Amino acid sequence: MSNAASGLPIGRGLLYLTVAGAAWGTAGAVASLVYRASDMGPVALSFWRCAGGLALLLAVRLLRRRPRSTERLRLRTSLLRTGATGLGLAIFQTAYFAAVESTGLAVATVVTLGAGPVLIALGARLTMGERLGRGGVGAVVGALAGLAVLVLGSGGATVRPSGVGLAVVSAAGYSVMTLLTRWWGRDGGADVSSTTVGAFAVTSLCLLPFGLAEGLVPHTAEPVRVIALVAYIAAVPTAFAYALYFAGAAVVRSATVSVIMLLEPVSAAVLAVGLLGERLTAATVAGTLLMLGSVAGLAVAKARGAGAARREPREEPALL
Repeated sequence: MSNAASGLPIGRGLLYLTVAGAAWGTAGAVASLVYRASDMGPVALSFWRCAGGLALLLAVRLLRRRPRSTERLRLRTSLLRTGATGLGLAIFQTAYFAAVESTGLAVATVVTLGAGPVLIALGARLTMGERLGRGGVGAVVGALAGLAVLVLGSGGATVRPSGVGLAVVSAAGYSVMTLLTRWWGRDGGADVSSTTVGAFAVTSLCLLPFGLAEGLVPHTAEPVRVIALVAYIAAVPTAFAYALYFAGAAVVRSATVSVIMLLEPVSAAVLAVGLLGERLTAATVAGTLLMLGSVAGLAVAKARGAGAARREPREEPALL
C-alpha cells in the first residue's frame, strides 16, 4: 500500500520509522560519552545537535535542484507548518531534559515515552478518526509494559510531581509534532525536506538562549573526540533519523508511529550494555523482548491489513 498524497509506500514508511527509532537510541549512549569527556550540559548538547543537523540538511538542500516557482510556493505555504512542528520539537526536547534533571532519567523516560502513545492515539482518534483496533491496542499495552519493565526494572526511582508534569509537557510536544506531520501528510501538504529543516531552525533558536546560559563551549582535554561525538549526534540520530521520521510519520497512522518509535529505549539499552559496559539484567532482557514483540506484532498486523485491502474487490462505477 502507498499513501496517495506523498507516493511513499506504507511499508517503506514503517521501515523508515524503525531505522529512525533505532538511530535515536544511539544518541543517549553517545551523549554519555560526551559527558564523560567534557563538562558539556544537556541543553548545550541539544542545541549543537539541532544546529549541526540544520547545517547538514541545508547543505543537502543546496545540492538538490528544484524549480524556483515550486520552491517559492512551498516556502509560502510551509512557514506556519514548519514553525509549529519546530515548536513542538523544541518543547519535546527541552521539557524532557528538564524532567530528567527534576525527577531522574528513569521516571522522565517512562512518563514521556509512556504518555506519548496515549496522547497520540487520543489525538488521532479525535482529529482524524484513526482507530487502533484490537491489535493496535494490544501493541500499545505490550510496548508500554515493556518500557516500564525496561526502565524501572532496577528500582530506586524517585518520583517528583514537578518532574512528572514536565515529562507530560514533553510528551505533549512530541504528540503535537507527530499529529501535525500525519495531518499534513494525508493531503500531500507535508514536504519532508522543508519540514525537517524548518523544525531544526525553530528548535535551534528556541534552545540558543538556554544553551548560552548553560555554556555552549565545553571544557575538555579531548577536543577532537568531543567534536567527533557531537558531529555523529548531529548527523545520524538527528539529520538522518529525523528526515526518515518525518517521511514515515506523514504516511503511517499516528498511533502506529508512536509505538514503533518506542524502539529508541531498546537500542539505547543494547548500547548501554555493549558500549558503556552496563550490567545486563533480567529486567533489561524482559523489557526489550516485550517491546520488540509488540512492535513486530504491530508490523505484522499492518502487513495483513494491507494485504486484505489489496484483495478486496473494487466496485465498478455504474453507467448512467
